[in-house]
Parts: sequence; structure tokens; C-alpha cells
Amino acid sequence: MSLTLHFHPLASFCWKPLIALYENDTPFTPVIVDLGDEQSRAAFLKVSPTGKMPALRDEARDRTVLESTIVIEYLAAYYPGPVELIPADIDLAIEVRQADRFYDFYVQEPMQKIVGDRLRSQDKTDPFGVEQARQQLRNSYAIVEKEMQSKEMQGKTWAVGETFTMADCAASPALFYANKVEPFGDRFPTVKRYRDRLLERSTFARVIEEAQPYFKLFPYNNG
Repeated sequence: MSLTLHFHPLASFCWKPLIALYENDTPFTPVIVDLGDEQSRAAFLKVSPTGKMPALRDEARDRTVLESTIVIEYLAAYYPGPVELIPADIDLAIEVRQADRFYDFYVQEPMQKIVGDRLRSQDKTDPFGVEQARQQLRNSYAIVEKEMQSKEMQGKTWAVGETFTMADCAASPALFYANKVEPFGDRFPTVKRYRDRLLERSTFARVIEEAQPYFKLFPYNNG
């Protein structure tokens, strides 16, 4: 088995390539990284000198691929399967990449700001920055609400086009964790329906199930 994914089951950005791998039943060896363990950390830094997860190692091609989006792009290019994560249609592919960036920059990043602040000591918290992050999430929810309303009116299920793509791989962890820190409430019913469809996807359900033993470490763990 030439592919090895170095990741942590709780890390939101690691969920993206995991979903992609499961979507196409791509064989790989999972290696769980514990940055708090000296031996695990040292081994991982040899793979990813920046210490960032996830990292995909492909022994067959002697390549190490970093960053969740680039990992999915790599899988789509060199290990394609029946689920076309990056559409062949150029316009759709651009739309997928744009949606992927949106969920990373405007949902994941503010969510992580809020989570990171909760993990700080009381004298180092940033209430103003957290409120800015919450406002960014609410703004992002409004954008997704409008876009997904349009999709639903067209009878479409997923973020881009007619099928599950990298955009949905990005939306899955982003919306899952964002709802934990800044709940959708009643203002964004379409966002909630989209999130629910993602949760019903067997590949995403598998990722969440595998993360269950680690959720106790998440500071906003509410089930």
C-alpha cells in the first residue's frame, strides 16, 4: 500500500482528505499523529517539517503532499475513482475550488479562532477577536444559506454541480465544528439541512465515528 496519511482524528482539516479517501475506497495506511508525544512528534516532523497536518506520503511516486486541499487535488489526479472530487468541466472545477477556499477561510478559520481562544489561559484570551470570528461565521452562514437555497430550488443536493465533490469534503468538517461553537439556530434552516445531508453521507459518518474517542478533548464538546 503506497499511500500513508498522517493525521489526527479530531483535526478538522484532516477530515477533508479522509472523506476523499473513503469516497473512492482508496487504499491507504493511517498514521495517527500525537504532537504531545515526543516520539510521534519527531517522526511526523520528518514527514512534515512545518508540523502541519494532514500529510500524505506516496511511496510509489516518492512524494509527500501537504495541505488538505492539495492532498485531495493529488488524489483526484493520481488516484481517481468513481467519485469525481474535482470535476473535469473547467467551470465546475473552478467553482469547486472556490467553494473549498470559502469553507477553509471563512468558516474553518474563524471557528478555529474561537476554539483556540477557549484553550488559552484566562489572561491571554481575546474576547474582541472571538466576537469578530463569531460575526464572520454568521456572515458566512448567510452566504451559504442563500447559495444552498438556490441549489435546493434547482433540485440539487450538494455544494457544486450534481455530485459530491471536494467542496463538500471541505464543507463537512467546517459546518460540523462551526455549529458547535456558533450554532445555526433558526436563522439558517437551509444551512442546517445541507449539514444534515453531509452527516448522512456514509463517508462523513465514518469519519465522525472514528473521531468519537477523541471528542472529549474538544472544548465545545456537546455531543
